Amino acid sequence: MLRAASSTLGKRAFARSGAHAPKLSNASFHYSARREEEAKEETSSEVADKGGFMGTGLSHLYAIPAGVAFGVPILEFNWFLVNEETLLASTFVMFCVVAYTQGGDAIAKMFKDEGDAMLALQHEAEDEIIAKMEENLAYMKLTENIVQDYQDILELTGQSYEKLNAAGAIKPKHVLKAQVEKMLTVIAAEEANAYDKAKTALMVEATDAVTAKFLDDKALKKAALDNAMSKLTTGKAMAGGDPVQGAFVKFFSDKSAAAKKADDGSEQKEARANMIMKMNAVAEAEGMYFRLDDKGTPKMVA
Repeated sequence: MLRAASSTLGKRAFARSGAHAPKLSNASFHYSARREEEAKEETSSEVADKGGFMGTGLSHLYAIPAGVAFGVPILEFNWFLVNEETLLASTFVMFCVVAYTQGGDAIAKMFKDEGDAMLALQHEAEDEIIAKMEENLAYMKLTENIVQDYQDILELTGQSYEKLNAAGAIKPKHVLKAQVEKMLTVIAAEEANAYDKAKTALMVEATDAVTAKFLDDKALKKAALDNAMSKLTTGKAMAGGDPVQGAFVKFFSDKSAAAKKADDGSEQKEARANMIMKMNAVAEAEGMYFRLDDKGTPKMVA
């Protein structure tokens, strides 16, 4: 009897639940949007408003006798084996149902927040990549002619080297000319310096010799004094000329004659050697292209 009652109740429940199921054969397809009245009839909220046990509209209290009616024969005939595995599975299912009904919104919000955070990070990374790619694109636009620029630079470099080589062939000549001019200037300065020294020394020697001669010869001293008095009184020198001037002229004449007799060329050679040594020292210090040999002839150096 219990089995028959449970079977009858199950058939009625399934029959009522199937009576409200929509039939696919009656559904029509439209390209345009459904009218608001038709859409409202098929919304889930309307179906949910019917409520009841298994969507039949019956009270949920009917689930209790239905569970007992179905549970007793199922357990009696061992259609469902109650062991540790089924208990664990039922406990897990109950946990999932409780977690879904009690904390489903919180869990969904947690995953949604985490997903939003991950999406924000992804968007931020994508924005950075896009900005970097835009920067690279701008740089590539700026450097799209870089190959041609390098070719132009290479051509200009080759032309510059050609001009430098041409200038390098001429520059040593100008440098050598400047060095020769500088060497001649130094030689002229040394000769002028030597001439001034010799002139000063000769004048000192002549003055000393004439002074000593007049101090030793009273007649010359008296003649010089009379000549000086004549110039002061009459404005004219005495007959016979100025004895002081004559003494200097005689000294230089005697000095020249003595130098000609005693000149063997050694003094000139010594002066020439000293000059060449000084010029070579100047050339070495200035890094000139030539040096002077013993005869004073310039020779190119490596």
